[in-house]
Amino acid sequence: SAAPGFDVNEDVSAPFLSLARPSVAVLREQGVNGQVEMAWAFDRAGFDAVDVHMSDILEGRIDLEQFKGLVACGGFSFGDVLGAGGGWAKSVLFNERAREQFGAFFQRDDSFSLGVCNGCQMLAQLKELIPGAEAWPRFVRNESEQFEARVAMVQVEKSPSILLAGMEGSRLPIAVAHGEGRAEFRDSAHLRSMQGNGQVALRFLDNYGQTTTRYPANPNGSPSGITGLTTPDGRATIMMPHPERVVRAVTNSWRPAEWTRDGAWLRLFRNARVWLG
Repeated sequence: SAAPGFDVNEDVSAPFLSLARPSVAVLREQGVNGQVEMAWAFDRAGFDAVDVHMSDILEGRIDLEQFKGLVACGGFSFGDVLGAGGGWAKSVLFNERAREQFGAFFQRDDSFSLGVCNGCQMLAQLKELIPGAEAWPRFVRNESEQFEARVAMVQVEKSPSILLAGMEGSRLPIAVAHGEGRAEFRDSAHLRSMQGNGQVALRFLDNYGQTTTRYPANPNGSPSGITGLTTPDGRATIMMPHPERVVRAVTNSWRPAEWTRDGAWLRLFRNARVWLG
């Protein structure tokens, strides 16, 4: 169910589409596989989606300064041999050029970023570069000890996330596909901080509409059902589920009759376009 006033078929970004198509960097690394769906979603929402491989940044062919948005996509960068998203994050943290570019991008007040699945795990490990992300968790092995690919139900929480504006309270199906998606906070104080500051953006729900830690409704065992977070200014958002896989009505395994062309999650991408003005 969508939140009151949330019309799936409403193009909230329509007034802006003819004016400009801001550039968003669709970032990938060796082993990433979700860049095509992600690029399509941003293109549909009015962006110029640019394929950016990490080697383009490391070798100086592309500068993040030219982009308004950055999205780190899903997959299995470096085969997850250094932990999920670990090798990808280290290629930024331990490279002077990349660290400087990412740091400058996150510091800008006119930029936004999104990390999905492997990209969520990667951005979580860049939290020292992201203002307001200090208490973000790391993402570790699912409690089931196996890869989980299914449709899950999540609730969009009230948060500052610019990508989820107007979606608060919505309960929506979404695709999940990960082996290391359990949010592990450094301690209970960090967990309380995230919840108390309103930085929790998404939670898993059971079939009664209640936040859950029980498998399989919660596929990874994250505490309090947490599966998406943001920063106090809402410009950086990370989530384990894949909104880009269900932006079209037809890609949802079940959908209400009124979902004719677009799925509910396209609103996330349109929100980014509206925020840029």
